[in-house]
Amino acid sequence: MAVKKIMCACGSGLGSSLMVEMNINDVLKKLGKSDIQVVHTTTSDVKPGAADLFVVGRDLADFVKGVPEEDVVVLNNIIDKGELEQKLAPKLG
Repeated sequence: MAVKKIMCACGSGLGSSLMVEMNINDVLKKLGKSDIQVVHTTTSDVKPGAADLFVVGRDLADFVKGVPEEDVVVLNNIIDKGELEQKLAPKLG
């Protein structure tokens, strides 16, 4: 399945998820992927079907337990674009 929507989530939906969204947009641009929508929100919005791929920090991994593992990217360091690219690229095909 092609990834068309990526959802970044954090506790309040304002801080770290916005930062991750901006980093994802940078990585997508680098990878030449311009047709993927990226949004940020709270962990309460994370549920199967809300997006094709979910990105959260390691501290919030428990909040995405209801989503299939293959649809989740858990970041050890949310500001590390290298880690983000390494984990995101294989999911994008």
